Amino acid sequence: MNRLLVIKFGGSSVCEPENFITIADIIVQRKELYSQIVVVVSAMGDTTDNLLSLAKKVHPNPPTREQDMLVSVGERISISLLAMALSLKNIKAISFTGSQSGIITCDNHSNAKIIDVKPHRIEEYLNKGYVVIVAGFQGVSRNKEITTLGRGGSDTSAVALAVALGSKKVEFYKDVEGIFDKDPHQHKEAQLFKRLTFEQALDVVERNSQVLHPRCVQLAMRNNISLQILSFKTQELSKDISDLGTIISSFGVREDKKHFYEQEVI
Repeated sequence: MNRLLVIKFGGSSVCEPENFITIADIIVQRKELYSQIVVVVSAMGDTTDNLLSLAKKVHPNPPTREQDMLVSVGERISISLLAMALSLKNIKAISFTGSQSGIITCDNHSNAKIIDVKPHRIEEYLNKGYVVIVAGFQGVSRNKEITTLGRGGSDTSAVALAVALGSKKVEFYKDVEGIFDKDPHQHKEAQLFKRLTFEQALDVVERNSQVLHPRCVQLAMRNNISLQILSFKTQELSKDISDLGTIISSFGVREDKKHFYEQEVI
């Protein structure tokens, strides 16, 4: 059995309450192969956009500190609901905000960069046999202020946690089967990329970052962490999934030392 896996579920994966049961089933299946699992979750569907809209109904140009306090609520809803769904399946799970997870950022509200990760509480509960669920898109500054990471933040959270915890892979569950040359929702003829190098993936996502944001791929590339993009509707994940979705990797390039600092890659 492999030791540790980081899994990321995007907002479209958790857009409906019943989807949390589907996600819990995926986690149960992955636990057959991995003894420790960390799950990073986005806010449900359009929750973040709705919260930003709400803020602007009160203030046309909200103070960014207070805006971060507001929008960080979205991920907290998702992580608690997923912990409940896993409890229903008799899986021990605990949810943590970005700050509780030890994700340390710079002081830039609404567009913070990760500068360090200290996952002590995550490791404590992993060693107790818990599935640990982390709120993506958020962290805490060295001044103890809640911050959000801006576009691509949740996916970047997942990769940063993989770096800190020593995971060699992050699985991303989206509403598409992987990375395509075109948006498969709009183009039926879109072709799925089965394997990409980090450089190839960057070229694709820099033109269309709807599936993964470049900052996420860049952080993975610096730390040689493989990324696999799958549909959250995929079934039978306890079996070999190496031929599913899109795999992004270095194709054998040696590992470098750990790099948490996003400033070094963005």
